Amino acid sequence: MSIEMLIARYGLVAVFLGAGIEGETMVVTGGLLAHDGLMPVAGVAIAAAAGSFVADQGFFAAGRRFRDHPRVKRIEAKPPFAKAMALFERHPTAFVFGFRFLYGLRTVSPIAIGTTSIRTRTFAAINAMAAIVWAALFTGIGFVFADGIEEIFGRIKSIEHVVIGVGVAAAVIFGTVQLIRWRRGRDQ
Repeated sequence: MSIEMLIARYGLVAVFLGAGIEGETMVVTGGLLAHDGLMPVAGVAIAAAAGSFVADQGFFAAGRRFRDHPRVKRIEAKPPFAKAMALFERHPTAFVFGFRFLYGLRTVSPIAIGTTSIRTRTFAAINAMAAIVWAALFTGIGFVFADGIEEIFGRIKSIEHVVIGVGVAAAVIFGTVQLIRWRRGRDQ
């Protein structure tokens, strides 16, 4: 089986999982691969929306179910949780729709929202619409800007290039997040 067939066969599962766990980098990469014809663009967007929706519903359910658990209480004590709650209280619908676009609040927000009195159905409906918009946006970014990205990094023709590219992007993101956390901890 060729590398392209492997990507076509398992690529959407990777986009689904990546959208829920990592986020934008995986979805943009999926859009780039769709531009190259290695995956269907609609499939990438659907997998990304579904992965993001499922992950956020899971975090919401965890916040709802375990709102009195010591781990959730520890998360509540952190500044991002307080920031998420303040934004939610001011604009609940807009916040539920937009939290996935806010750096540093992506994971904690659905947990925070789960601790509130918002109805599960309401959260699910808004979350589904937001996941669709988010997935279309980031898939589109990868698809539309693929030529420029490929010109900079070279044409992606094998799984090795994809793995290396995603690995480098993940390492850069992880390092940046750790640096920001370290600086915040040092400033407190």
